[in-house]
Amino acid sequence: MQPRQGKATRRASEAGATVPEVSARSARGARTDCNESPAAPEAALPEAGKFGPARKSGSRQKKSPPDTQERSPVRATGARAKKATQRAQDARPSDSTSAAGAEGLEPPAAREPALSRAGSRRQRGARCSPKPRPPPGPGDVPSPGLPVSVPILEQRDAAPGAKKLRAVLEKLKLSHQDISKAAKVVNGVVGHLVHRLKCESGFGGIERLHTGSYYEHVKISAPNEFDVMFKLEVPRIQLEEYSDTGAYYFVKFKRNPKENPLSQFLEDEILSASKMLSKFRKIIKEEINNIKDTDVIMKRKRQGSPAVTLLINKEISVDITLALELKTSWPTSTQDGLPVKNWLSAKVRQQLRLKPFYLVPKHAKEGKGFQEETWRLSFSHIEKEILSNHGKCKTCCENKETKCCRKNCLKLMKYLLEQLKEKFKDKKHLDKFSSYHVKTAFFHLCADNPQDSQWDPKDLGLCFDNCVTYFLQCLRTEKLKNFFIPGFNLFSSNLIDTSSKEFLSKQIEYERNNEFPVFGEF
Repeated sequence: MQPRQGKATRRASEAGATVPEVSARSARGARTDCNESPAAPEAALPEAGKFGPARKSGSRQKKSPPDTQERSPVRATGARAKKATQRAQDARPSDSTSAAGAEGLEPPAAREPALSRAGSRRQRGARCSPKPRPPPGPGDVPSPGLPVSVPILEQRDAAPGAKKLRAVLEKLKLSHQDISKAAKVVNGVVGHLVHRLKCESGFGGIERLHTGSYYEHVKISAPNEFDVMFKLEVPRIQLEEYSDTGAYYFVKFKRNPKENPLSQFLEDEILSASKMLSKFRKIIKEEINNIKDTDVIMKRKRQGSPAVTLLINKEISVDITLALELKTSWPTSTQDGLPVKNWLSAKVRQQLRLKPFYLVPKHAKEGKGFQEETWRLSFSHIEKEILSNHGKCKTCCENKETKCCRKNCLKLMKYLLEQLKEKFKDKKHLDKFSSYHVKTAFFHLCADNPQDSQWDPKDLGLCFDNCVTYFLQCLRTEKLKNFFIPGFNLFSSNLIDTSSKEFLSKQIEYERNNEFPVFGEF
């Protein structure tokens, strides 16, 4: 995918004048990050990453897309552009160097923030043509496996206006009254179930663990979906990796005394995920009939899903997942995962890896069917903690002085996928995509762009467009590494077929080219 050039870029090319690339925040006076020296404004310098080491301020950088043609640099106009140029020349280059060249097909890391707004006519207030572009045709998208050549944090003429995006976010806000009302109903039902499960053999140690978008504060539209994990600590077990996946395991007990309450779920010395999940569903189904003050029904079991889904009062959906809690070292498949050293710090990564991990009764794909005795690694509690403490500065989004747009970008990406799934629900092309794919790509982009200044709320339109670009890269290269298990590809062909990824890629590209009509009119 070749980057589109705006009119300002063409004017610069014709005039033959060039200036260094400068971030929009540098042009108006960049705020220094809490962990940086005031003498080196970070926003004026691209961070070294998968595109090579950072270049010196004021130098002219050549970019070589696949066709080897050189792009014309953007010319900033007016007095503000001159000031921005002077500030870029005063800045010092980063000492960091590229260390990701061996990552293979992993989507390239994002660059330090945007180019000067002088290069984007759309962000200067010019309106787009009211006539939308035609829907994408079969040949409009590159074949899978081709990397996107546009650097991640680079200005694009296609970046949607922040005004519309903020209107969408306003629409997605949940009222405190609705949140409180829904949470009260869900807590009542879940309390009933926990009390009953504690009385059952094999489930006596059950405890509740809150996970999912509602508890991560990235829920959108309405508080009508909840994810709840019922954790059960299981000491002294042995894991056997299934088929070199790094994500799925068979569970065995190192010792199996007769008084072990989980012995009833053993199948040839393996703790059967299907047996345990079946008993779990049976207990819940019996208990919801004893809840008199609330209308609760159990939805049909989804093939391969570890969750028991309840529908409360015909409007609130609750996914309840059984999870085995292991207070041991994380499996070796996670050794190179959780790449947050440059983002949250190496210390935080170490602290997170000391926390327990979980196994959920998720069946591994096996040919055209499923292996029903496998358990899958789950780190939803770590995901929740990352989103709660998402800034490089520890006070990010805790006060008025330090804000970022990370969570807003995630909400918009989730809403985009949700609306597309609703629009094409009859075609079933998008059934295998979930918000977890969006969240995983978002985590990778945050890790590649760790500075809070790279997520300035004033650059919401650009940051959201970067998220869209990165997700498109993952779709087209058919590569989206699990954030905790880098050897497990969430976009592999045996999990999601190529045609479905091509279809979603075309629809997202169409939405971006036409200012996201799926978001509605504002």
